[in-house]
Amino acid sequence: MRQYLDLVEHVLKNGTKKTDPQGVGNIGVCGYQMRFNLDDGFPLITTRSMKGSWKAMVYELLWFLSGSTKVADLNKHGVKLWDIWATPEICKQMGLPPGELGPIYGKQWRAFDGGGDKPIDQISLVIDGLKKNPDSRRWIVSSWNPVDVEKVFVAPCHCFFQFFHSNGNLSLHLFQRSADVPIGVPFNIAEYTLLLMMVAQATGLKPKEFIHTLSDTHIYLDQIEPVKQLLTREPRKLPRVKINPDVKNIFDFKFEDFELLDYDPHPPIKIPVAL
Repeated sequence: MRQYLDLVEHVLKNGTKKTDPQGVGNIGVCGYQMRFNLDDGFPLITTRSMKGSWKAMVYELLWFLSGSTKVADLNKHGVKLWDIWATPEICKQMGLPPGELGPIYGKQWRAFDGGGDKPIDQISLVIDGLKKNPDSRRWIVSSWNPVDVEKVFVAPCHCFFQFFHSNGNLSLHLFQRSADVPIGVPFNIAEYTLLLMMVAQATGLKPKEFIHTLSDTHIYLDQIEPVKQLLTREPRKLPRVKINPDVKNIFDFKFEDFELLDYDPHPPIKIPVAL
């Protein structure tokens, strides 16, 4: 996937040193955009294997769509992605019950509280809107709620996304305020592309393009040498994702409804995660 390697190269070449909450240090640039046409395949990077992440990607996305903010709902599927931010110490610090993450993505997507008469189910609103008036420019979902950002340990990194329709084709444009290029970004690309495919199926449209806009785009200092290995590898043919065509309701999808096909990546590369 050349678009991703171009991003890595851009940050390594142009990034300037910055501090970060983790105390690791990073190099970063402000503003970058990638585009992925789904006719070319499913944009899961091939220069290092992410086979082990597929299960977590799908379950996390289904978890967001369910509206849950409890790690137990991920844990029951063997997914531990969010456990590090739901320790007893962090929950106590944030004034949250054990295992509760606070008003993160699921809460904002399904019950956004902007101070009106009642919370807004943004996903249902968008699905209904795309069916009735797909060309509207208002089909936006925001994970960033200024009222809630101080109530969570990890403020939403992928802040909001908008759908774009033209001639039966549906595209999704994601704005991400904070982008960990080696670890988070490949995950985000794949997960939001999958969301685009699901929404398109639920609205009777064809998924066309995923556009990913990154703001604070960074590589941590201890990730620099590992990611340089990516640039020595030639991208391979993109895989395909098959979705159960019988599912028409966005909230009815299950893990078993998705199949990753023809994925032939290079071997894994161990890259540190900044915590």
